[in-house]
Amino acid sequence: MPSLRKAKSVTFVTAPNLAAGDATRLMTTGGDARIVLRPETGLNRYRSAPRPSGVLAYASSTANDISAPAFAHVQALLAEIGPDLSGRAYAGRLEALRGRIRRAYAVADEVDIVFAPSGTDLEYVALACAAGRGRGGTHNILLGADEVGSGCIHSAFGRYFAHETALGVATVPGDPVPGLGETHVEMIDVPVRDGHGRARPSAEIAARMDCAIAEAEAAGRHVLVHVVHGSKTGLILPSLEDIDRLAETHGDSVTLVVDACQARITSPAIADYLERGAIVFVTGSKFMGGPPFSGFALVPRNFRGSARPLAHGLATIFRRGEWPEGWPGAEALEDGANPGLLLRLEASIFELERFQRLTIDEVTRIILCFHQAVREEIIERTPAHRVAPYPPGEKETADTHPIEMRTLSTLDLSEFSGGAAFEDSVRWHKAMLDHSVRLGQPVKCVRLDDGSWGATLRIGLSMPMVVERAKLDDEALRRSFAEDMAKVRAALEAVAA
Repeated sequence: MPSLRKAKSVTFVTAPNLAAGDATRLMTTGGDARIVLRPETGLNRYRSAPRPSGVLAYASSTANDISAPAFAHVQALLAEIGPDLSGRAYAGRLEALRGRIRRAYAVADEVDIVFAPSGTDLEYVALACAAGRGRGGTHNILLGADEVGSGCIHSAFGRYFAHETALGVATVPGDPVPGLGETHVEMIDVPVRDGHGRARPSAEIAARMDCAIAEAEAAGRHVLVHVVHGSKTGLILPSLEDIDRLAETHGDSVTLVVDACQARITSPAIADYLERGAIVFVTGSKFMGGPPFSGFALVPRNFRGSARPLAHGLATIFRRGEWPEGWPGAEALEDGANPGLLLRLEASIFELERFQRLTIDEVTRIILCFHQAVREEIIERTPAHRVAPYPPGEKETADTHPIEMRTLSTLDLSEFSGGAAFEDSVRWHKAMLDHSVRLGQPVKCVRLDDGSWGATLRIGLSMPMVVERAKLDDEALRRSFAEDMAKVRAALEAVAA
């Protein structure tokens, strides 16, 4: 069992001269070290902070600053409830959030919702749902680990991924979560891109999954099959048609897990997955626009009815109110509160509700204007290229994706400065802050002739950015995005020089 000493890196500590107010302070607690503000910068490791910022941030693929309206909402809530919640009050607030999420996404009451401190922690929810379904244990097929988050390699195995949990329990990355990682969990990773950085066709990925599922079935294991709905570079794989073929072939041996942690997903798409009995992961800190980190899993009700009691090690990760009332074993979890997570969730769902009030025509108008500005101000005026969010020769596939997928452009910057490597873009990502511009972190998805990885950065819209521009007419909207992308281009050219 992990040590129950509190890990120093996640106590209620931020730099008071840099992080103003209780709301900011609280939102940097109740997670792992990724959300802690560094005293020398007043920012977390993603160079953001849970307070409104004057930085021009198109970084929703990595982490957001909080918008001014969401921050005001959180401040008002904190003034109402105070920082010291009882476990009962915390559970009540989370139950209210469940209702708001169901209404925002038009999800039925029969769908359970489990909250987690991050998308990485959501992998434990899927393992808990699958526990005991196969006599030989669980086989986890993780799709595109290189494009969904490095910590998922550990959590999908039922292991700790950080040096502390949201309860402040000190842990060792790679150690098994007691009662979860000690059971038989096996995992394979199916890359979503080939050795040249090109997206793999859905049929190829599904064929590899089919073989892996058959081997796991022969060993008596239940299989968690991950679907990526919006990877770090905007991929959706495999297709619904290939998913249906796998389900038809393997039946109850398989549980689908949809990684929609980028939150670039529509209500109809969520309905499609839930109709297939899938568990859907969503986080509030990417496209949704909330501060890092928070997440929730949409879980069809039948899982609760057949679930084994939660592994006892999950008491080091979750609090009781974060699981639906009546979930087997949840009564053994700490009956306390995580006010930091509650405030981060409140900010995220506030943004979701604002966004969902827009019509699809309004959303489409804004997103297409953004997409055009990236092309005209960056792609056509610099050596940058867009990394294709679809397999070679399948552009029409991307045209069928939900409009939210066009809120993200991955830039291939390998032709900047006479040839740029991945390490250059890591440096540029940091240096652009000196020009008050922040983009999404680089991703290894462009291969150079020598086999190394090329430079990339990502430009992403968020829900609050869409909402803020909804009131603009077409010309003002075009001018707004053009000015922003011109600033991004100038900052990029300055640091690349």
